[in-house]
Parts: sequence; structure tokens; C-alpha cells
Amino acid sequence: MRNRTKTQEYLTAFVMLLPYILSFCVFFAYPLVKAFMISFQNFSFLGDTPPKFVGFANYKEALTNKMFLDSILNTLYYSVLVVPTQLIIALILAVIVNDKVKFKEFFRTTYYLPTVTSPVAVSIIFLFLYKTDGIVNQILRHIGITPRNWFNEPSFVMPAIVSVAVWGSVGFYMVTFLSGLSTIPDQLYEAAEVEGAGEFIKLIKITVPLLKPMIFFNTVVSFISTLQMFDLSYIIGGSDGGPMGKAMTMVVMIYRTAFKEFNMGVASAMAFVVFGIIFVLTLIQRKFFGEEMSY
Repeated sequence: MRNRTKTQEYLTAFVMLLPYILSFCVFFAYPLVKAFMISFQNFSFLGDTPPKFVGFANYKEALTNKMFLDSILNTLYYSVLVVPTQLIIALILAVIVNDKVKFKEFFRTTYYLPTVTSPVAVSIIFLFLYKTDGIVNQILRHIGITPRNWFNEPSFVMPAIVSVAVWGSVGFYMVTFLSGLSTIPDQLYEAAEVEGAGEFIKLIKITVPLLKPMIFFNTVVSFISTLQMFDLSYIIGGSDGGPMGKAMTMVVMIYRTAFKEFNMGVASAMAFVVFGIIFVLTLIQRKFFGEEMSY
């Protein structure tokens, strides 16, 4: 009787998990395995030519492609600018709206609103803001700074994209920091105030150390998100990567190789190179933050 009950429990659990298992296999596991196989083949979905095994030739071509190597540098440059900027701003905003300030629910909603806005819509809005006669250049002109053609100058296109990315994503990390702040006991801050600690000391000595697990989580998520950046780069710079290819990211390069040059084998190899970069950087971040990820 007991064995029969356990069998029924296992069967019920399997039936409940079956939709997830099927969707995981169909939409994740199979495409992943198929893409890995294609990365070793001369493959094109156009024409009747059957796939041909070419070994590591696709990986060699990917790693010797100057445009792809440049896209790696562009993406790393983008990540280095975006990740610390958005996390520092998100932490400051979280500390502010977590305090006893008026209308803090309004500010929380306002700061989070860009996160749920379509990246396509955000890109189009900033295209108008940053154009030659846009609001940004008009403000610069009034304060005596030479206006720039932001999205058409190699030196300014990536910093301009960074500003768009930070504005559109800082609200998400603010909310995750808020969830971490809610777990810190108020008694710690009260004890620090008794000892005469100011707001900055409390931030450095209490808030940041106790938010270490959340900082690690946000850093990893932010790095992965920036390394996979596609929409802003593609809308602003196109498949050619904008002026002198300075807006070309790794994912845009993969898209270009797969659907503009129709070289699926090399594109798949590039995708797994990107996966390797993300994996290595995640391990480095974990090593940097240490093993103690909870409090």
C-alpha cells in the first residue's frame, strides 16, 4: 500500500512537470544541441546542399574574423561602462527610496517604469533626443558646448548607447537592491547612529557588506545582460555596427553572420565563443566576490 502511494506521488509529480520538461527539451535542449552540431558543419538553410562536417574550421574562422574580434572588444567596453554605472546608481536610488521619504512609492514606480518599456521604443526616443537638432544638443549649445552627432561619430556612439542602456535598466537593479535592504535589521542602523555614524559610514560599513550576495547577483546578471546586448546596438547602429563598426556587439555580429551572410556554421561557433566568454567572466566574478554569498 505504501509503495503504491509513493508510485502515485511520483506519477503525479511527473505529470505536473511534463509540460515544463517538454518545453525545456523542445525550446532549449534540442536547439542547444543542434546549434552545437551546426558549429562543426558547413551549414546553410538556403539551397539543397547537405551539411558538411568541417571540424574546428568554423571556430578558427570566427576567432580570426576581425569584425568579430572588434565586436568582442566593443561589447566588453560597453559592459565595463554599463555594469558599474547602473549598479552604483541603482544602489543609491534603492537606499534613497528605502528611507522614510515622502512619496517613496511614487519614486519607486517612476524609477522602475523604464525597465518595462520596450527597448525598441526607448531606442527610437533616444534617437530623437540625440539627433543633431535634438534636445540634448540644444542644451549643450545653450551652455557653450559644441553639439555632437552622437550616433554617427565613432568616439561617441558607444557612450551614447551606454546612457540609453543605463536609463532603461537601472530600475530593475534598484528593485533587487530594495529586496536585499528589506532583510537588513533596523537595529544595526540604530546602533550605528548611537555610535555617531553618519549616512556614508552606515552605507559603507553596514549596507554594502550585508548586500554582498545581492551585489554579486546583480553584477552577474548585469554582465550577462550586457554581453548579450542586441536590440539597442541593432536599432541604433544597424547590422553594420554604426560608424566604423563601433556599435557592433557580439550578438549583432552573430545575427549578421547568420541572417545576412547566411553562414550558420560560423554564427553558431561565434555563439559558443560568446557562451565561453560569459562562463569565464562569471567564474572570475564569483572568485572576486568570494565563497560567502549569504548572511
